Amino acid sequence: MNQLLEQIRNCMECKPYLKDGVNPIIAASPLSKIIIIGQAPGRIVHNTGIPWNDKSGDNLRNWLGIDKTVFYDTNKIALVPMGFCYPGKGKSGDAPPRAECAPLWHNKLFAFMPNAKLILLVGQYAQAYYLKDKAKDTLTETVHHFKTYLPQYFPLPHPSPRNNIWQAKNKWFQEAVLPELKKRIKTALK
Repeated sequence: MNQLLEQIRNCMECKPYLKDGVNPIIAASPLSKIIIIGQAPGRIVHNTGIPWNDKSGDNLRNWLGIDKTVFYDTNKIALVPMGFCYPGKGKSGDAPPRAECAPLWHNKLFAFMPNAKLILLVGQYAQAYYLKDKAKDTLTETVHHFKTYLPQYFPLPHPSPRNNIWQAKNKWFQEAVLPELKKRIKTALK
């Protein structure tokens, strides 16, 4: 797996399309018990090289009920984005993750993680890729019906502070989804 991680970190597949340069961000181990599949690194993560090292990461850790020590322990949690490099700015927020990364690397990577008990699909890109036609018509519906995808997948919205309005409109997320998420995280980490 170390050789594969090195190949990913040295990947230049998307270099012509990334005006901020390549800097593939990943954290994983063969012992990882939970895989968190997010969208793509943001500017802060691109600059620091630390996955989820921003407000979104703070929110996600809060949702999971874990601290940074647990979150960044690759023997417990693998942090695998749909796109490994910062895609640059889009019309509103960051551009979508590059489409090349997941098909190029995910299956090879996950083959080295037999201990993974739970995969969190964070945001619409991960959900569309992994749930395919099983995803509901909207991210809101998919997250609302999260139990449909268990025990393998647990779909979540992106934890960006930009989604605070979504959370305010969907109180069931705090009331029903997050307690179950914390329970599943605790069980998977045993």
